This record gives sequence, C-alpha cells and structure tokens, in this order.
Amino acid sequence: MYEELTKILKESDNIVFFGGAGVSTESDIPDFRSEQGLYNAQQAYGMSPEQMISHSFFLRDTETFFDYYKNNMVYPEAQPNPAHLALAKLEEMGKLSAVVTQNIDGLHQKAGSKTVYELHGSVLRNFCMDCGASYDLDYVMDPDRCEGHIPKCEKCGGIVKPDVVLYEEMLDDAQIRGAVDAIGGADTLIIGGTSLVVYPAAGFVNYFRGKHLVLINKSSTSYDGRADLVIHDPIGKVLGEAVGNL
Repeated sequence: MYEELTKILKESDNIVFFGGAGVSTESDIPDFRSEQGLYNAQQAYGMSPEQMISHSFFLRDTETFFDYYKNNMVYPEAQPNPAHLALAKLEEMGKLSAVVTQNIDGLHQKAGSKTVYELHGSVLRNFCMDCGASYDLDYVMDPDRCEGHIPKCEKCGGIVKPDVVLYEEMLDDAQIRGAVDAIGGADTLIIGGTSLVVYPAAGFVNYFRGKHLVLINKSSTSYDGRADLVIHDPIGKVLGEAVGNL
C-alpha cells in the first residue's frame, strides 16, 4: 500500500492534504475529544471538553476557561513529527499546493509548510477583545501578564482571547474559501488523522473533483468506501516512508 501511495505522489502535481487531530497526536498532543480527554475534563471540571471550550462558557466563566485551555489545549514544547515534515517536503518539491488543518498547534508551519489553511485558528495568535492588539503565545502563558489565568492587554487592560474557533463560533470566511478552492482544484486529496465527523470541516471533502482520494487514519471512516487508497496505519510512518521513496 505504501508503494501505491508513492506511485500516486509521483504522478500528482497538485496535492492537497486535509488533516485532523491524528496528525498532532504523534507529536504527543492528545486529542481532547478522546476517551482520556473526556475523562480528564469530567474529573477536573465536571463538564465535557466541548462545553469547556465553547463561546458561551468563555463569556460565562473566563477564568475557568483559561485554566482548562492552558492545561489541555496548549503544548508549546511540541515538535513537528514525520507527517508534518513529509508534507513540508512535498510542498518544497512543488507537488503539494496546500495543507488544510483542523489543528490549532501551528506545527505545519513549524515544519516548513507555507500554505496552510487553519480552519479552527491557532493558539500562536491572540488578540485583545477591546483594542485588537496582537499577542503571541508566550504572552498569554506568562503569569505576570494575567489576572488569575486570564491574560490582560498591556495597552488597554482588555481580555486577550486566543485566535481559536470555539464551539458555537463561525469558521473564518477567508480560511473556508482558501480551503475549498484548494481542495476543489487538487488532482490528489490526502485525508489524514481525522475520522471526518466534525462539521462543517468534514464536508469540505465533497468539493474534491480530482483523480486520487487517499485516506490515512488508524480507524475506519465513513468515507473509506469513496477512497482510491485506504491505509490504517500511523500517518507519520505512512507519509514519512512514502515521501522518502520519491
């Protein structure tokens, strides 16, 4: 199967990669929707992860939101894994035109990818809700910049909010358009590390009209029957080996 993927990569000139949490778990970033993530949230806070990172909860209990967010959604020490590096190499080779990701960790860019559509935003970008001033992750994580767990703007004292799409919030229009255009124009779409159950992002796959649809995920998905190639192995291993043989 890996040889077949390498063959597809060789004959493709406009590859788009669509990825989810499974890409980041190989960089030791846990999936907050996993059984362990659900258990941890229920044990510590008595709520589901989806409740904890919702827009309404952010407004209602900002202090607890940031306590959960900083301890469960931010992993500043995480490094790109072989999947991130393989995709950056494909782009450098001129074969991959874009990465569309549901992850918020910025690891694709850290690996060297240039064209990345972040559907759910990024923990690396933060802004003051009052004056719009921008801040990096270090600022948000610095206790001296916070009241309790809440980061405050050094210019106006407003709350500094992560540029992350919370539950109940809309996806960014520019990211949606970029992702849809990229997927619609691709000759090969590789979907990796996602079970394709989170909408509206999962619906973006329906815009693909190209030649090869490849699915790489440890477990089966509802889209497996539509794919030309399905590989149920760790994505870092699969992409690392396939791209390495180009």
